[in-house]
Amino acid sequence: MPDYQALFRDLLEAKADAWAVALAQQLPDAFDAGKHGDLVKWQAVIDAIPELPRSHIRLNADAIQIGHAEDLAPWQQQELEQQLKALHPWRKGPYQLFGTYIDTEWRSDWKWRRLQDHITPLAYRRVLDVGCGNGYHCWRMLGAGAKMVVGIDPMLLNVMQFQVVKKLHGTAPVYVLPLGIEDLPPNLQLFDSVFSMGVLYHRRSPIEHLLELKACLQKGGELVLETLVIDGGLGDTLLPKDRYAKMRNVWFLPSCDTLVSWLQRCGFINVRVVDVTVTSTDEQRSTEWMRFHSLQDFLDPDNPQLTIEGLPAPKRAIVIANNI
Repeated sequence: MPDYQALFRDLLEAKADAWAVALAQQLPDAFDAGKHGDLVKWQAVIDAIPELPRSHIRLNADAIQIGHAEDLAPWQQQELEQQLKALHPWRKGPYQLFGTYIDTEWRSDWKWRRLQDHITPLAYRRVLDVGCGNGYHCWRMLGAGAKMVVGIDPMLLNVMQFQVVKKLHGTAPVYVLPLGIEDLPPNLQLFDSVFSMGVLYHRRSPIEHLLELKACLQKGGELVLETLVIDGGLGDTLLPKDRYAKMRNVWFLPSCDTLVSWLQRCGFINVRVVDVTVTSTDEQRSTEWMRFHSLQDFLDPDNPQLTIEGLPAPKRAIVIANNI
């Protein structure tokens, strides 16, 4: 299991003792190798990577940059690339690690560009990233000056990808936990900024998810929400009959006006839509680092404005709101 002692210290400093106690019980269970057959293999990959000399770190670039190719001998660079590929598929990024460019399925930097000028500056803030994947945006948040960043994602492969990047980076107040938001203490009220990007439409109860996010925020804190939306007016919502873009676990896709009304009903204030963008096959696609089907395979081949099921193609909105 990764070492989370630094996180426990940060939580005690933040007077979040109860969460630290809960995590001490949750984490050993989440990293139980008997419950996940690939965990031992992934951990072995991380353990095999030695401490490497870092001549360069840049977290505020499109690709998270750690080290240069020149820091390693050619055989070391080739070995590192193969170790990173052993953690396939890489979905969020990109990363530039000692000369190895990880061209992930998502150009997550495009999403960051769309929101970075609209959010409250992250300097000295405690930040939560819900459904963070392998932590790409967590690193961007740290690069933007955050005091502490905690990402949560229930998929262990994502957590292990984060751990390998953190091993290459070195000690930093950024952590990814193999948890869902339902595993967090109720009424936590710890974070200055909470991000939920690409999560809401996977929740059977969107209102419950919004209230869970609100409970994580301090008074006056900021929510940054990114989710799938549809065109339409107040009250319009799409509930797919079965799959959406071949995904089974997609539930509610609201119009922007409906989404704003949900947030207001949950007690958020200053609710504003800052971006609406159609997802393109340049932003989400198959690559050498994610060889499975991607967005191009999920759209109608004769009409890319529709999914393969005949529903409106993915369009995403970014909404920012404040806790009272």
